[in-house]
Amino acid sequence: MSEVRDFVVDSENVGIRIDKFLANQMPEFSRSEIQKFTIKRADGTLVKISDKTKMYEEFSVEIPDKKTDIAYDNISNDFDLDILFEDDDIIVIDKPRGVVMYPSAGNKTGTLVQNLLSYTHLSALGGQTRPGVVHRLDKDTSGVMVFAKSDAAYRGLVKMFSTHDLTRKYIAFVWGVPTWAGAEITGNIARSSRNRQKMSLVKSGGKPAHTIVNVMDVWTKPGISLFRCTLMTGRTHQIRVHLSSHGFPVLCDPLYGREKSHIGSVKDPQILEFLKNHDGQMLHAEVLEFVHPTTGEKMHFKSRMPIDMMELKEILDNE
Repeated sequence: MSEVRDFVVDSENVGIRIDKFLANQMPEFSRSEIQKFTIKRADGTLVKISDKTKMYEEFSVEIPDKKTDIAYDNISNDFDLDILFEDDDIIVIDKPRGVVMYPSAGNKTGTLVQNLLSYTHLSALGGQTRPGVVHRLDKDTSGVMVFAKSDAAYRGLVKMFSTHDLTRKYIAFVWGVPTWAGAEITGNIARSSRNRQKMSLVKSGGKPAHTIVNVMDVWTKPGISLFRCTLMTGRTHQIRVHLSSHGFPVLCDPLYGREKSHIGSVKDPQILEFLKNHDGQMLHAEVLEFVHPTTGEKMHFKSRMPIDMMELKEILDNE
C-alpha cells in the first residue's frame, strides 16, 4: 500500500515552491521524486508543485511503494565484509580502499552494495541502484560507513546526514608542513566548469562547506603531514578540495594531489617507491558517531588506520 503523509505550512515556509517545501520536510526524497507523488490540498484538489505555499495550508502526499526486489545482474561476494555492527535496522562496515560504492555504467560488478546484498537485505527506499545508501565514500577512500536495513532507519539516517547531526572524522596524509596546530576551512564547493569529474571552491553559488583540521604529526624533511579532519558539512570531495585549495593536497590523490610538483623534492628512496606505486588518495574515514535512528542509542565507531597508511607512517617514522 502507498504511504500518505500530511503537512501544514508554518510561518517559516510561506512563499516557497510547494516541491521545495515538501523536500525540506522529507529530505530522504529528491525534488524530482516528490514531483512524481500525488499531492492534494485539504479539499481534495490536486496541487501544482510550482505553486507557492500559503500560511497554514495543508497538504497530503501519497508516496507509492518502492519495489523491494533489487534489479542487479550480479549480486556477489567478491571480498569479505568487515562488519563493525549490525542489527535489524542498520549495518556498519569498514570499507576497504579501491571498492566502488554501487553499480554504475563503468562499474557493474564487485561493488560494496552488491556484496552487502549477498549477505543481508537493505532498505529499498534508496532505490534499485542505491538500496540502503545514506552517504558515500569515494572508491579510493576507506573507512567507517553505515547502511540502512529498514525503511525507518533509512529515513532517520538521511535526516541526520542532511542536517549534519552526527560526527565524521577522517585522517589524511598531506603534502606540506603547516605552521599551525589547527585550522578551520570554509568555502562553497561546486562542480568544476573545466573538469566535470572535479569539484572546486567558488566565490558565488555552490554549497557551503566547513572542515575543521587538526595536525596529528609532521615529517619536515619529506614535507609531509598527517591531519585529522572533522566534517561539519558533507560535500562531494570536500576534504580533498579544501585541503588542496589551501596548499595541503592529499598524498596520491589523482584529481587534486598535484603529485608531480611535490614528489620531486622527496629524496628518501623508500618514500619515493611507496608514492610511485600506490594507487588512491591517502584518506581514511576514521570515526563515525550518530544516534541510532530507531533505538536512540548513541553509537561510536572507530576504524583503525588501514595497512597502506600504516606502512607509510612506518616509513616516515624511520626516515
